Amino acid sequence: MLTLFSLFSHSFYARVSDLHTQLYKGPGTAMANPLVAFTLIKRLHSEWLNVVYSNEALENAQALRSSYEEEEADLPKLEDLQGAAKGLMRLQDVYALQVASLVRGRFQRVTDGKPIDICMPTVSVPLSGDDCFLVGKVAYEQEDYYHSVQWLEESVRLFRGTRGEWSPENEGTLEDALDHLAFSHFKTGNVSYALSLSQELLHYDPMNGRVLQNVEKYEKLLGADSPPRGTGLRRPTSKHLRTRDTYERLCQTQGSQPMHFENPRLFCDYFTNDNPGLLLMPVRREVLSLQPYVVLYHNFITDTEAEDIKRLAQPGLRRSVVAAGEKQATADYRISKSAWLKDSAHSIVGKLDQRISMLTGLNVQHPYGEYLQVVNYGIGGHYEPHFDHATSPSSPVFKLKTGNRVATFMIYLSSVEAGGSTAFIYANFSAPVVEVNTHSTTAIAFFYPQNCCYTIVEPQ
Repeated sequence: MLTLFSLFSHSFYARVSDLHTQLYKGPGTAMANPLVAFTLIKRLHSEWLNVVYSNEALENAQALRSSYEEEEADLPKLEDLQGAAKGLMRLQDVYALQVASLVRGRFQRVTDGKPIDICMPTVSVPLSGDDCFLVGKVAYEQEDYYHSVQWLEESVRLFRGTRGEWSPENEGTLEDALDHLAFSHFKTGNVSYALSLSQELLHYDPMNGRVLQNVEKYEKLLGADSPPRGTGLRRPTSKHLRTRDTYERLCQTQGSQPMHFENPRLFCDYFTNDNPGLLLMPVRREVLSLQPYVVLYHNFITDTEAEDIKRLAQPGLRRSVVAAGEKQATADYRISKSAWLKDSAHSIVGKLDQRISMLTGLNVQHPYGEYLQVVNYGIGGHYEPHFDHATSPSSPVFKLKTGNRVATFMIYLSSVEAGGSTAFIYANFSAPVVEVNTHSTTAIAFFYPQNCCYTIVEPQ
């Protein structure tokens, strides 16, 4: 497909070829950067689509379209692209990242008036005006003008830098960005700037009747005795999360609460749980907290076992759901894909169940324990603070006659370059994903009694 394409659009071919030559030599390293992952998803979903069906593709168009259509079923869908854009905005919020820095491929936040790098990815990529337009448009369509203003401002700036030059792979133009940005500013109460942007837009499209009407409306509002006063840019409130500030602070500090680790009752040891199966190879145990009881088990499974689990789960990954009464439904506060593996799926699943049972003393066989759930959080995926167990005797969970949960055992199947904490809101600490070595990875377990009061979150 690239060979056919190079006949009629050397600039796009050169850019894609360069990216694949330099960025994707080590795909694992490249995809660890959410900006790189976002641009790849966008390129596979919309940029190729725009090029294939553009007027620039007249030569060899049929051959190119046929090749594209053969691959189309396996390419990212619109939901994937919009999800990636929302993921970038979520990372922006949780880690207080500057949009201007993200656009340059940097992960920075302002501390004491100075931009500070909080992550230096191995592979980095800047965003284009069209990339920023797409993120801003996703926010705009959700009436989230806090984010749309920030991203569309960058889109306009970048489009202006190219003097409005359009590329066939682009979905947006300078005019589109100005149009969306003007209305976003109007919705936040900045009528004068909305007027200024609309007037600039008329410079490119002087006969646009809708924009002419908007200009007239803005001028009347500004000329009124009591012109409207906006509330400015305010981040949308969360419908589900009352502890958002605490949750995000714990994610940003990456679990560094010094007073917590000065507790003399916390310790590390080689643990056997008096189980004969662990006598010759005890597990390295680190007790992180006594209330709630949280334990980290180092070197729990090997890299080979982790890769086997991921390979088995891949075909069954679907959007994660949450309890909605007695049914299950997707929710914005849980963004991930998950799959369930029975012990019959592969011998490794049964071995992990046995290993967990030896460590915890719990019977994890179905129906006493749930099947192994494998979760992929993607770009900026998360699970907002929630209870893993039922908190009321009237909970629909008890109608399923499986009993209440008594513990959660999580195995980290891969490491992350930054972020990814499990935050315990009321206990006021978080456990970051422990960096795996070249041979094995880590697990974390937390135990909770009936009707306990601790909120538990899975890693992002």
